Amino acid sequence: MQDSLENINIRIENLRAEINRHNTLYYAQDAPEISDAAYDKLIHSLRNLEAQYPQFLSPDSPTQRIGAAPVETLGIVVHPKSMLSLADVGNNEELISWYNRVDKLLSGQKCQWVCEHKIDGLAVALTYVNGNLEIAATRGDGERGENITQNVKTIRSVPLTLAGRAPARFEVRGEICLPKAGFKKVNAERAVEGLPLFANPRNAAAGSVRQLDSRITAKRPLDLYVYNLGYAEGMIMPETHWEILQFFKSLGFRVNPNNRLVESLNDVENFYRYWTENRETLPYEADGIVAKINPIHLQEQLGSVGREPRWAIAYKFPPIEGTTVLKEIKISVGRTGTLNPIAVMEPIYLGGVTINSASLHNEDDIRRKDIREGDTVILRRAGDVIPEIVGPALSKRQGSEKEFSLLEKLFDKEKGRPACPSCGSEVFHGEGEVMYYCTNAACPAQLQEHLQHFASRTAMDIRGIGESVAAALLNAGLVKDVGDIYSLKNQQIAGMERMGEKSAAKLIDQIEKSKTRPLASIIYALGIRHVGEEIAERLVKRFNSVDVLMKAAYDNLTAVPTIGPKIAESLLAFFKIERNRQLIEKLRMAGVHLAQPAQPESEDLPLRGQEFVITGKLQNFSREEAEEKIKVLGGTAKSDITKNTSYLVVGEDPGSKVARALALGITQLNESELLKMLGMYKRI
Repeated sequence: MQDSLENINIRIENLRAEINRHNTLYYAQDAPEISDAAYDKLIHSLRNLEAQYPQFLSPDSPTQRIGAAPVETLGIVVHPKSMLSLADVGNNEELISWYNRVDKLLSGQKCQWVCEHKIDGLAVALTYVNGNLEIAATRGDGERGENITQNVKTIRSVPLTLAGRAPARFEVRGEICLPKAGFKKVNAERAVEGLPLFANPRNAAAGSVRQLDSRITAKRPLDLYVYNLGYAEGMIMPETHWEILQFFKSLGFRVNPNNRLVESLNDVENFYRYWTENRETLPYEADGIVAKINPIHLQEQLGSVGREPRWAIAYKFPPIEGTTVLKEIKISVGRTGTLNPIAVMEPIYLGGVTINSASLHNEDDIRRKDIREGDTVILRRAGDVIPEIVGPALSKRQGSEKEFSLLEKLFDKEKGRPACPSCGSEVFHGEGEVMYYCTNAACPAQLQEHLQHFASRTAMDIRGIGESVAAALLNAGLVKDVGDIYSLKNQQIAGMERMGEKSAAKLIDQIEKSKTRPLASIIYALGIRHVGEEIAERLVKRFNSVDVLMKAAYDNLTAVPTIGPKIAESLLAFFKIERNRQLIEKLRMAGVHLAQPAQPESEDLPLRGQEFVITGKLQNFSREEAEEKIKVLGGTAKSDITKNTSYLVVGEDPGSKVARALALGITQLNESELLKMLGMYKRI
């Protein structure tokens, strides 16, 4: 019997070795020897043996990619060596400027370069101990990331056991992505199931590896390309980046076959130009290239500045453009009653997303660009930026295209006048204003938009009330204005389509928590025309309750910095309407906090005079929550880098603000440093 078990164990080990060999051939060497069906047969045989003899089951077995049961939390991994973010450039002049700075630091030493694609995915660090995958973690804030080990084990291109001799302990870094074909497949399946579609492959990849249930991750056709060494112990590593990549390949990792070893900056520029023209042929989304100095000793000599290595640069691709037919210009109703032109187009796949509509801003903008219904239009999209119609492709104009007129589009023959497309009410166009408005404050379209705005993160932060839930609440007659949210009962929500008891309980909990939102958030949530987040903050500094604000006279309002006649008149008009005053009373009766203690003068606050800008995703709180904490301590939070910026807070996957801050010499903070700064003060 013992001999029999030993033979079974040998068979299992041989099967695992054979499967791992085929994984290496397929993913690392692009030289498969067997068909997918034959590969699946090997997996099936191994799975059957492991089921029969569970004592031989190993966590590094290829069969363990199927995923495990849910865990309560992903957990945190501290990176032994910081994961830095790349600075980026957007044109050739910026690239040359960066190169000249590096060349000066190297005193003219010549070297080779490695060119790679900047794949649009999620950066990860994989730690191997004695040839086996031990830990997989996201980049996080560069110092700490999420533990995604169980999820990463489900990705077939991630070797669980290495194919050759490796350091006793080392970390390899790479990018997890969802290839274009996989992205289309996942979204097609979600559409059939009635689930929301992913916006782009990067979001799909990031969402997939952050699942608490790795069985969900296992269903997504994710891939991994490795691009860098984190650290290595117990073995002397190659002396160049290119040789390290080849070493990775020999161990069974997938290294991008499009990488190139080049001799000069001119070669880097040629690599960039080629892929700018041919990026649509790539199996994955890429938003640029990365150029790295090849010799490791020169990388170490250059070091890093802030969170960015000096020895590498990302050269971003230009915005993606395409042409499609503008079939019709429709009118949508915004939350403040604005009548907004929307372009309805023939679907076009652009920058990783299928686009069939785009905002046209207003009638003046349409006329300025001479955009007509029936035109072939030029559509532009850069990364996750909202698609924009640049203008018409005049060479393709046939003469049958129709010029746009908002009033003509809104004209109701039965009423003999322009009317709101949602409720039929009259439309209004104020003197000197660009936009037209629906005059009916109870317009159903406005109410849905207002409901979504009221629940948004920067307003009342009621997570769970999005477009579909807002529409369902209105259709069910449960909400007549935003104040009715606070009268909702668990059983009412649970009875709506695609809502269950758990979802209903979570939503009720979110609604209850929103009652203690900051006063500025509440004022912003009311949806008063011209009153954005910053104006709401300024109002709260002068008026510490909604009641005081409601009674404020015109002169009191215009005395507040940056509040002019238009905003003051809008505030007076809003609080004059009885329906709005009734809404305030309804919120008060529901327990929403409509006042807050008078704020200390900014001179008494520890971050007085400090201006912060945040880029990238934070792990411990949302960007809005971080900005709120900064403001409580007297600091200001801005969206753009200027010479007055004191600190740039850099989160995961930051944008071009990092390069701008570097050029201006602005201090950069990671999330840990921001937390430390905020934690110094008892107000937080």
